[in-house]
Amino acid sequence: MSKNQATPLMPHATASWLVDNTGLTFEQIADFCGLHILEVQAMADDLAGQKYTGRDPVRSGELTHEEIEKGQNDASYSLKIHKVPVQIQRTKGPRYTPVSKRQDKPDGIAWILRNHPEISDAQISKLIGTTRNTIGAIRERSHWNIANINPKDPVTLGLCSQRELDTAVAKAAKNLPEGSEPKVDTRLTDDRQALIDELKKEREDAARAAVEAAQEAEAEAWLAARRAEGIPEE
Repeated sequence: MSKNQATPLMPHATASWLVDNTGLTFEQIADFCGLHILEVQAMADDLAGQKYTGRDPVRSGELTHEEIEKGQNDASYSLKIHKVPVQIQRTKGPRYTPVSKRQDKPDGIAWILRNHPEISDAQISKLIGTTRNTIGAIRERSHWNIANINPKDPVTLGLCSQRELDTAVAKAAKNLPEGSEPKVDTRLTDDRQALIDELKKEREDAARAAVEAAQEAEAEAWLAARRAEGIPEE
């Protein structure tokens, strides 16, 4: 396949169909679909093909029967794509975030609210891919999981790029009155610090109770030993 030639819209599904329905070589299929030959081999051996529902490239217009015939008659022939698939681009709606990172959104939102309160909810919603209700709940500390929210840089979390964050900050700064500085929202920090202090106190109380219990046990053991030796208690 030419380096400049496009690949099918669904290369793995197309390769699976070609393996099952044509006499093309694995190398030809891999070349046309832009895959490694071992991936095609795995499909043929039922190691991977069962994971994909075959997609007919003839029906989609990406290949013709004539082109397949040429390939079957000449193992050295490289298939030419007949119709370049139209890549669908998502231009509207909230940013898509992988499931594995969605749990990090509240941390990213909290970080922006704390460090850049000048950024509007609309900007945060677009930047992180969240709703204004969620942003408001985190700001007012009424979020159901507020005790476990730890402000973290959304760039580090992979929720947005540094360039996107910088652009949002710069845009928000233009809306500030001349000569004013952004105010840092410390409410989330104070709320988390209160939780940390409470947990620290609980640990200290538990440690103190453990020490007292150990001392009482030691005293009881000492008295028991004295009783065993027949020494009267004072």
